[in-house]
Amino acid sequence: MNGSKVVALVLIVAGVLALMYGGFSYTKDTQKAKLGPIELSVKERETVNVPVWAGVGAIVIGGLLFAFGGSRR
Repeated sequence: MNGSKVVALVLIVAGVLALMYGGFSYTKDTQKAKLGPIELSVKERETVNVPVWAGVGAIVIGGLLFAFGGSRR
């Protein structure tokens, strides 16, 4: 399996996951205040929504790359 087929499979899997979950979230630590030996920090939860068109586009591009992206000799 060459590199283009691996990239195609990664795009297809990422597109399917984007359609299944619709986005992902992560936690970001931020330092709010530091008063001498006392530090106050806050954990903020950020959410990133992945549009449906991006998931479908990744699947289509991955499929095209898988079908036509092989090495031609």
